[in-house]
Formats: sequence, structure tokens, C-alpha cells
Amino acid sequence: MKWRNQIFTTVIFCVGLILTGCAPKGPADYDIIIKGGTVYDGSGTNPLVADIGISGDRIEAIGDLREKSAEELIDAKGLAVAPGFINMLSWATESLIEDGRAMSDVMQGVTLEIMGEGSSMGPLNPQMKQTAIDRQGDIKYDIEWTTLGGYLDFLEHKGVSVNVASYVGAATLRIHEIGYDDREATPEELERMQALVEQAMREGAMGVGSSLIYAPGNFANTDELIALVGIAAEYGGSYISHIRSEGSRLEESVNELIKIASITGAPAEIYHLKASGKENWHKLSNVFEIIESARDAGLLITADMYTYPAGSTGLDATMPLWVQAGGHEAWVERLQQPEIRVRVAEEMRQPTTEWENFYTDAGPDNILLVGFRNPDLRHLIGKTLQEVADERGLDPAITAMDLVVEDNSRVSSVFFLMSEENVRRKVAQPWMSFGSDASAPAAEGIFVEQSGHPRAYGNFARLLGKYVREEKIIPLREAIRRLTSLPAENLGIFQRGELRQGYYADIVVFDPDRIGDNATFEEPHQYATGMSHVFVNGQQVLRNGKHTGALPGRVVRGPGWDGWL
Repeated sequence: MKWRNQIFTTVIFCVGLILTGCAPKGPADYDIIIKGGTVYDGSGTNPLVADIGISGDRIEAIGDLREKSAEELIDAKGLAVAPGFINMLSWATESLIEDGRAMSDVMQGVTLEIMGEGSSMGPLNPQMKQTAIDRQGDIKYDIEWTTLGGYLDFLEHKGVSVNVASYVGAATLRIHEIGYDDREATPEELERMQALVEQAMREGAMGVGSSLIYAPGNFANTDELIALVGIAAEYGGSYISHIRSEGSRLEESVNELIKIASITGAPAEIYHLKASGKENWHKLSNVFEIIESARDAGLLITADMYTYPAGSTGLDATMPLWVQAGGHEAWVERLQQPEIRVRVAEEMRQPTTEWENFYTDAGPDNILLVGFRNPDLRHLIGKTLQEVADERGLDPAITAMDLVVEDNSRVSSVFFLMSEENVRRKVAQPWMSFGSDASAPAAEGIFVEQSGHPRAYGNFARLLGKYVREEKIIPLREAIRRLTSLPAENLGIFQRGELRQGYYADIVVFDPDRIGDNATFEEPHQYATGMSHVFVNGQQVLRNGKHTGALPGRVVRGPGWDGWL
């Protein structure tokens, strides 16, 4: 009788739980289900309406999951669901140390930052560490690492919202062994640089990155680059380059990159492909033909771009390279010597094929000053070089030199160099991916003390809004392919860049009818709109357009990483 009473009591208890909605639940099928979205898998094929089940850091299922349960449901009806976007040219190296949320990029759907345009955050020797500390601007930090792998591990351990990866910088390797001298590497120096490439590849570098318009990167000849890239190629790595000229010697510089790829066997990508200076705009057609011919011959040649007709760099790009030999301090010291100032000003005013002259390519009235280290000069932010020269009653070339000396920096500037029509033509190329060429700031704190280029906040959203939805240059499915699987394939990374079962759950959910950029050259610190949800390694970093504060980002390693062995 006693056992019957126990059964009766248990039945009544369970019925009560059911009636009150408190019945014990079995384990959910998934952690998260993204329900009813229009799924673009990253391959470039037509989308399908489907659900996505996420467990842990992986995509566990894609399809009809109506009969499945999850700890959290995300309603994506009417929204696009895609792989997380890959920023092929990120300068978030320091901004992620200051603020790991990567706000400007996460608000656009970026889940992976690729760094290493010519310079990288390792390998460093003691002198390089000290120089880096001495040259820090608003963002201050201790350098707790020595190798490139150590820097990437530092970011992951500190906590970042996005995944991170890097090339090893050719200029960084040169500084490590040669310094800032304008000379060829000795055989012994080159051998040590090659050993550093090997070390970086085994730590997970994507390959070798160069930036050949700046000192000291420009001091490397083609043979030196071939020697370095050849080591990266042995580990499955690639070569990526801000080529030696984007203006007067554009075609020749593209051919140099192709030569390096041909000899080493490494895939090669051109950073932010462009034709700079109005007199060079017509050359873009020739460049397209050169690249297509190389690809037809079996070489893996690609490019990336940012979606604006203006670039951004320092005033060093307006001055000849010889005056910059020896490093920053030597450059600033020379700019204070009267006889050198006369020579530099004369060379700045003359078009040349010897170096990339942004002074003549843009003109002083198209050089916008956007960043100073010296607070006393920040009232000049938002003025052109010509306007500041007029205020001072000086020649703009002399003014540029004065500003470098007074600020003891490169002086961040925006250069209006390109054609909007060429931007559209580049967007249309099937081998073109996208990179911001910017940091990942927040529209708050120390970041807004300076100006900047709107590409930091709008590069990817501008593609999807202006060039896809409004101008219909390419369809949305193709744009997503070029933001996801194309760069992932070019990088040789695994299980990212597409929505597939078993792949990492780097996923974005956005409104194709609303996504767009809001940042302008006058007001660059404005977030993009239209991105609803962003997941990195299965954790939600953006929910209903608001950052969650989650920091699940990881280091993404290249194909030569020891951990793959």
C-alpha cells in the first residue's frame, strides 16, 4: 500500500509540474538555433531559407530544425545569415590592446582581422621594443612579447571579440637584422631573416607581408623578397604586398609581385589595389589584364580593396625615401637642416618614378590632416595641408616638413587620389576581397580625440549598402563570397569562411535592406547600421545591434603552424 501511495504522489507531483509549466526539461539539442534566416553559405550560390544549430564553438546542423530545441532562439526571418566577414587588411594591432571589442568592425560583421602590412608586432629585438614604446601615441601598453606568435597569444589571453591572424612583416624582419639603412642585406643577414620567417610560419603566420613604398621596406630588392617568401611558401604560406608603386610605376610593380609568386610558388595578393593620381587612373585596365593573364597561366594572384576613393597614411608618403633612411629620428633631424629642406621641397614638387610621391599625386589641397600626437596641433585636424600652409603664410611642402617636426610623427592624413569609377570597377572583379586598412576603434574614449578615415567604420557595410543594394554592381551572394570564403581560401585557413556543418560558428545576421555606412570624412566616428547579430566561435558578440561585451576571439593560425602537425 505504501508503494502505491508513493506512485500516486509522484504522478500528482509530475502532473502539477506540467500544468504549471515547470516540468523538468531534458538537455536541449543545441545551444543556439538561428531560425528562419535566408542563409548565404559563403560559396556564392543562391541562398536558402534554413535554420542553423550551434553547439559550443561549432555549427552542428543546417536545415529544418523546427522539431529541435535550443537554449536560445534567434529569430532571423527576413534577415540574411552569412559567415563572419574577413578583414584582409586590418591595422587593429594597437586598438585591440586598448579596446578588445573591435567595435567599428563588429558593427559591420567582421569576425577575423588579418594584420601584417609590411610591419608586424613581432619578431622584436630589445631595441625594436624600446623604439616601439618611445613612439607610442595615445594608446600606451607594455610589450610583453617578442615573437609574432607571442603577440597573437597576448591578444587572445587579454581578450578580444574577434579572431586575429597576421602575416610577418618584411620591413620588421629587415629592421630586426639590418635596421633602417638603405642597403642590401648581407648573406648572413638574409639567412637570419629567413630563419625568422621560418619561426613565424611555425607559430602560425599567414606568410610574408611587404609594404614597398615606405622606408625601410622599400630598401628591399626583389631578390631579398624572393628569399623570404620562398621560406613561407615551404610552409604553405602566401605573399601579400603594398606594391612598390600604385601610381607612376603601377604595372611594373604588379609584375614584380607576379615574379615573386612565379619563382617561389606562393599565392600572392595585392593590398588595396588602386591607381593613384589622376594621370594614372587609366592604368587600372592594364593591371586587370596583367592579373588575368597571370591567373590564366595558373598563378594564384588576387587583390583586396577598400571601398573609398581616398587613402590614408602619413606625410612620409609625400617625401623622398633618402631623407627617411636611418629611421624616424634621423628623418626628423634632417628635416630641420636648411639645405636638406630646400632639396626635399624641390623633390616633393616634382612628379617622379623614383618613389611614390603622394604630394604630387594628390596635391596639397587634397591632403586632409586627421591625426596628431601633439595636443597643441590637434586644432588643425580637419584642415587640408594647403589650408594650414595658407594660414601660416608658407609653401605647403615646407608646411608638411614643419608639421612632421612639430608633431614628431608621420602626421596621419587622408589623400584623395583615386577615381570613384575605378572603385566600382574593382568591386566587380571576382578575385577581389576587402580590407579596411584601418584600426578597429570605438566611437568613444581616446579614439575620438583624433579624426581618421571613414573606412574604419564603414568599409564592409558600404560594400553591401552602396555597391550591392543601391548600385547593384554585384549580387549579395557574390559580395558575401568575397567577404568570406574567397579570403579564407586565399589565406589557407581551415573550417572558417563558410557555413558548413562542423565549421566554427563565426556567423553574422543582418538586414540587407538596411545595412550601410554612416561614417564620413567630416565625421568618421559613426557606426554602420543594419547588422543585427554577430557570433564568434559560437558566442554572441552583437545582439540586436548592441555589443554584448563578449571576448571569445582566438588566434587563427596559418598552414605552417606546428600545431597542425
